[in-house]
Amino acid sequence: MTPIAVCEDGTGRDGLDTTNHINGTTVSLPVAAKRKRAGMIHPTVRLNSAAPGEVDDLLCVGFGPASLAIAVALHDLLLEQVGVGRTATSPRVHFLERQSTFRWHAGMLLPGAKMQISFIKDLATLREPRSHFTFLNYLKHRDRLVQFTNLGTFLPARVEFDDYLQWAASHFDNVVEYGQQVESIRPRSLADGGKYDCLEVVSRDLRTGSSVTFLSRNVVIAAGGRPKRPPQFPDYHDKILHSSEYNTRIERALPEKDKAYSIAVIGGGQSAAEVFNDLHSRYPNATTRLILRDTALRPSDDSPFVNEVFDPEAVDTFYDQPKGFRGDTIKRNKATNYSVVRLELIEKIYELLYLQSIKQPDKARWQHQILPSTEVTEVADYKSTGGLLLTLTNMNPLSDKATQKLPVDAIILATGYRRDAHVDMLKDCQPINANRDGQWQAGRDYGVKLDPEHVEEGVGIWLQGCNEETHGLSDSLLSILSTRSGELVGSIFGKELAINGY
Repeated sequence: MTPIAVCEDGTGRDGLDTTNHINGTTVSLPVAAKRKRAGMIHPTVRLNSAAPGEVDDLLCVGFGPASLAIAVALHDLLLEQVGVGRTATSPRVHFLERQSTFRWHAGMLLPGAKMQISFIKDLATLREPRSHFTFLNYLKHRDRLVQFTNLGTFLPARVEFDDYLQWAASHFDNVVEYGQQVESIRPRSLADGGKYDCLEVVSRDLRTGSSVTFLSRNVVIAAGGRPKRPPQFPDYHDKILHSSEYNTRIERALPEKDKAYSIAVIGGGQSAAEVFNDLHSRYPNATTRLILRDTALRPSDDSPFVNEVFDPEAVDTFYDQPKGFRGDTIKRNKATNYSVVRLELIEKIYELLYLQSIKQPDKARWQHQILPSTEVTEVADYKSTGGLLLTLTNMNPLSDKATQKLPVDAIILATGYRRDAHVDMLKDCQPINANRDGQWQAGRDYGVKLDPEHVEEGVGIWLQGCNEETHGLSDSLLSILSTRSGELVGSIFGKELAINGY
């Protein structure tokens, strides 16, 4: 660990000093003013990384909200130590991110889309409401706190929450390496003939194509979800988009705004409904079909008692349950998160369909339709149009599985995510996996149990966002980021940085 660098406001008692000290560096007032607008001028802590070839204390694979929350929690812990007069040392940390800059669900930042959870469940508030990194402090630094209050809502626009996350992420640019695709993680021994005393992370620099190696005692894998595509759809097709890339690719796939395209959306959850709704204004002359296997769009259950499954303390309750009971609990609470849509959006879509019936009673001739109890069973290129031809199978038991053909110009798959990126990354770490069946299973503290006969104490692998089966429905969501990140920082650095609340 290295000594922390603390930013001090350099103004004198009369407030007329012409310099400020930022992160140990004297800067001119214009720079200081710029930092103030970003919320960085008051005393804070600067995280640092190990020099090339040296060993970090922590490396996080991925720099989305989960890893960002870890950076925030570590920052707050170090700052608290300074505040109580402790001699603080900063762990050397590194974050590797595949994207070229910080982006959060860029493909679904649609006009009018709102958050589905309260802004109080931000990066810090539930852990430390006084943190610099709360959503309310972000609003204060953006000069929008009063105006946001006037909205009378706990649910900010998704585009605003994305701006909040980018604001928070900008504080840690010096320890983040963007454009890095992590390919493998291996145990390493720097001491001759001893136990493994660190982990080697091999990454590909997406800008140069070269391979880069990092060393760290602890590695957190928070790589997020990978788009899930049903097997009947090809892995890549320029006319088939996953909802995660909808907003960034749709206008390349369908460049003419006023053309009478035919577009299919596959899925029955919030993303599918949002895309279906967005298409009507984005392509006003297009015909759209929302295809789902369920019999209807179903509302999400956000009632207060049910929503307690997303409380931080619910993780303990869920983790302590027997394995079979955990699965039953997830099924019972599925309507909080999976294949469900917020009621307001369901009502809006229903009204849209109803208004079509005024001029056209024949549903089969509507411009916009929902096709329930329907599954896409085959996808083929439709050479005569340059689009695709779908084979739709009616799953209604009374239909005798009748099929129909649907030609489309594009398909949007709102079919969810796989959360198994860690499996490929860790294949070279199997010799140190203490779980002899080869599965990577995180303990309650999110750490994977490693074989102590081969691994030095203080070396660890930690999993984030892929532990739903053991830690509950909140594991891949924003709900417990602030508290979970504090727990993780405490688990990794507890002995060195122990303090109340961690």
